[in-house]
Amino acid sequence: MPRVTEQYRADRRAEIVAAAARLVATNGFHATSMADIISESGLSAGAVYRYFRSKEELIGSVAETALSTADEAFADLLADGATPSPEQAVTAMITAITDRIVCDPVTGIDLTRIGMQVWSEALRNPELSARANEVYRRLRGNFAEVVRRRQAAGTLPADADPEQVGAAMLSLVQGFILQRLLVTDTDTGGYLAGMRVLLSGTPVFSRAAD
Repeated sequence: MPRVTEQYRADRRAEIVAAAARLVATNGFHATSMADIISESGLSAGAVYRYFRSKEELIGSVAETALSTADEAFADLLADGATPSPEQAVTAMITAITDRIVCDPVTGIDLTRIGMQVWSEALRNPELSARANEVYRRLRGNFAEVVRRRQAAGTLPADADPEQVGAAMLSLVQGFILQRLLVTDTDTGGYLAGMRVLLSGTPVFSRAAD
C-alpha cells in the first residue's frame, strides 16, 4: 500500500473541519450530529473518527483556525519591537476578523457564527468551556503585551494592570462580533470610528483608583 503522507492527513482534516463548520454555521451546534458531519465530508465514519473523537473536538479545531488568524495579526502588529497603541491593536484585530474570519479561506464560511455558538455552549459544556477559556486567555495575553510595551514606552500609566486593560480591549473585539451578527445596522467603519473616539478620550484607570 502507498504510504499516507502528512499532506494527505492535513487535507483530510481540513475537509472534515470545513464540513463541520458549514453545518454548524447553518444549522447550529445541537442540530448538527457527527453522522451529519460524516455525510457532509464524504468520508467514512472510520476516517472521520480517526482524526476527531467528538463534535466538541472538531469545533475546537475550527476555533483554532480563527485563532491562528488572530495570532498572525498580532505577530505583524508586534514585529520588530513595535509599540502599537490600544486603538491600533483593536483596529488590527477587527480588520483581521472582517477580512479573513468573516469569510474564512479554509472553510469558506463566517467563523464568527460558530464563535457565537461556542460562547453559548461553553456555559454548559466543560470541554468547550475549557477550550474557550484557553483561546480567550491567549488573545487577552496578546492585548496585554500591547499594554506592557506602551507602558515601557511611557505612553500608558505604569501602575495599570496590563491583563485587565487587555481584557477591556478584547471586550471591544468581542462586542463587535456580537453586534455585527445581531444588530442589523452595525458597520465596521462606524464601529471603528466610535472605538477611536472612546479610546482617545478615556484615560486608563490604575488599580490604585479601585
